[in-house]
Amino acid sequence: MNIENLEAFVYVIHLGSFNRAAEALFLSQPSVTARIQSLERELDCRLFDRVGKQAVLTEEGKRFLPYAQQIIQTYQKGKQHVQQKRRLTGELRIGCTVSVSNYVIPELLPLLKKKYPRLRFKFVTGVTDELVGKVLNKEVDIGLVRNVTHPNLTSVKFFEDPIRLHVYADHPFIGNEALTIEAIGDQPLVFFECGALDWQRIHRIFETLRQPPNVEIQTDNSEMAKKLVMERAGICFLPSLCVRREVAEGKLFAIDFPETAGISMQTNIVAPQGEHEELVRELLQIGRELSLSR
Repeated sequence: MNIENLEAFVYVIHLGSFNRAAEALFLSQPSVTARIQSLERELDCRLFDRVGKQAVLTEEGKRFLPYAQQIIQTYQKGKQHVQQKRRLTGELRIGCTVSVSNYVIPELLPLLKKKYPRLRFKFVTGVTDELVGKVLNKEVDIGLVRNVTHPNLTSVKFFEDPIRLHVYADHPFIGNEALTIEAIGDQPLVFFECGALDWQRIHRIFETLRQPPNVEIQTDNSEMAKKLVMERAGICFLPSLCVRREVAEGKLFAIDFPETAGISMQTNIVAPQGEHEELVRELLQIGRELSLSR
């Protein structure tokens, strides 16, 4: 029995149509239909009835579904076990965003190497969409990317990085208990824009202010933005991970407003469905040990 035919059968049921199953499997709709027809010939029964434009499970299809799901799960676990055994003594390829590579990997890697001392590591940086494509195409094994979902991927939250206003030492905002977010309009602002959807919430806050922010410098580089603040070129909303050391050393200070509470950038671990489950669990445990969300 062809595992790809079983996979097509289960995808059609879970996604509700042949067209959606074809998109998820990166196939044409006729190819999915052909796989279902091949499975029906093997089982010598009809699995779907056509009702208008919908494909409805037959009674035989309903009885066969749990067995198909069990076969696929068993196959995926076996495949994962074989691949895991091979890769744990070989090379692990990790795709990550620039911020993760700069501020997370240097702390994460030593702990990961302790758990897997025989592994070699290769890191590839890029934007989320590009890295998701590399995971799907097996160019990298796992990705550390922005919050994303895909039917062919396992995607779990790794950490959230709060976005907060940061100012330089001796700035008048520090210790000002009467401060409101309207005061931002009186200050030169360095605006770091990483392109993530989370930054739209910052833009919406700006739109509510009586006086629009005085954005003197815009950049897509967090290191540049951070250093400009330390050089007193302005103040800036920044992800907390990228300034953690400077805040601890008293070089930068975080200023909180009720309007910005809860705004954060979420990073997920993504991997092909049914693969690298042990590594995902280990990464989640390391994330807890590093207290990445704090």
